[in-house]
Amino acid sequence: MSLPIVPLVYLALGGAYLIVLPALLFVYLKSRWYTARSIERVLMYFFVFLLFPGLLILSPFLNFRPQPRQS
Repeated sequence: MSLPIVPLVYLALGGAYLIVLPALLFVYLKSRWYTARSIERVLMYFFVFLLFPGLLILSPFLNFRPQPRQS
């Protein structure tokens, strides 16, 4: 008896799209938000748009507060 591979692939891709990639994006945004250049910021906005459903799912659990600006 073999495992159905197609549902496992869908589960893996869905988990990556909804959990793993948005979590990595949250960490990257937290570290680079105040120091990003213009092209990097465009890429940040693109990935936020692309991974928006996963960011909505994770946002109640990964709520990073903004840090005060250092002058």
